[in-house]
Amino acid sequence: MTQTIAIALDAMGGDHGPSVVVPAALQVLSETSRLHIVLVGDEQLLTAELASRNRKPSKRLSIQHASQQVAMDEKPSVALRTKKDSSMRVAINLVKEGRTQACVSAGNTGALMATARFVLKMLPGIDRPAIISTLPNIKGVTHMLDLGANVDTSADNLFEFAVMGSVLTSAVENIEAPTIGLLNIGEEEVKGNERVKEAARILTDCDLNYVGFVEGDDIFKGTVDVVVCDGFVGNISLKTTEGVAKMISHFLREEFKRNLLTRLAALVAMPVLNALKRRIDPRRYNGASFVGLQGIVIKSHGDADELAYACAIREAIVEVKKNVPGRISKHVETVMTQRTATQG
Repeated sequence: MTQTIAIALDAMGGDHGPSVVVPAALQVLSETSRLHIVLVGDEQLLTAELASRNRKPSKRLSIQHASQQVAMDEKPSVALRTKKDSSMRVAINLVKEGRTQACVSAGNTGALMATARFVLKMLPGIDRPAIISTLPNIKGVTHMLDLGANVDTSADNLFEFAVMGSVLTSAVENIEAPTIGLLNIGEEEVKGNERVKEAARILTDCDLNYVGFVEGDDIFKGTVDVVVCDGFVGNISLKTTEGVAKMISHFLREEFKRNLLTRLAALVAMPVLNALKRRIDPRRYNGASFVGLQGIVIKSHGDADELAYACAIREAIVEVKKNVPGRISKHVETVMTQRTATQG
């Protein structure tokens, strides 16, 4: 019999809180059988939000009260120390206690990472967690990590990111041996800093499908399935991508509104423009995973709307079904054993 999946949602997190989380939860529940969602937050507010949509708590949709919430600009250390009954902390605790199998939050990224790492702990053999998400490319999608969890990383950390990225991509995309590339300033072996060069040497000697260095444009050309970098470079790359997408959208609107002729051209081109918008819409790629933890935590964009937040919930469901943390743990153990044998 198909197992029921339970997901905890930090309903108070993000810029919009319950007004986005609740309808997104209802949407995913309507399309997914054997799913139980726990809305975590102010019980009175959540009950009222459900009532405004002619809904109430049920067997598949319950409320877990939390008296506090973490502000978007709150310091992670303060949130960890003083917000023990926050919707974020309680949602992660539900995963730790085994009452749910994943947590989704649009809240403060730093606080979410710090709390998740403190409560769930790291998988054996993994030094640091990483943030991984998908970006569209001309062939499909590229999985990229780290997107901001670690500003300073060692070659060994980059190797761990490659292992985790490979396992997650293999699981969610059904690719037996995902191709992996290290993000660099050139494809030549002499390019890059010593940390990246050392990571390349480590990856070359393991059984991962490592193909070498890749450059920024390879992310969108679909050269590899997984792009690995440190969190400093990854976060800048991600934000640059979002900025370019917004700029192109803005320019298109300006040009089509320029005069009557261009407005008529816009009407003719509307089906193509809508299809393009759908393919590159960042909302459809919402839901970054914190890999390396003993549990599944999905980070939604802070200003996510209903469509985007629903995508984050769906990402959590897929990772639960594929048992991503278990797969990572098993593969890390295998790879580390191989490294030890090689070094010996």
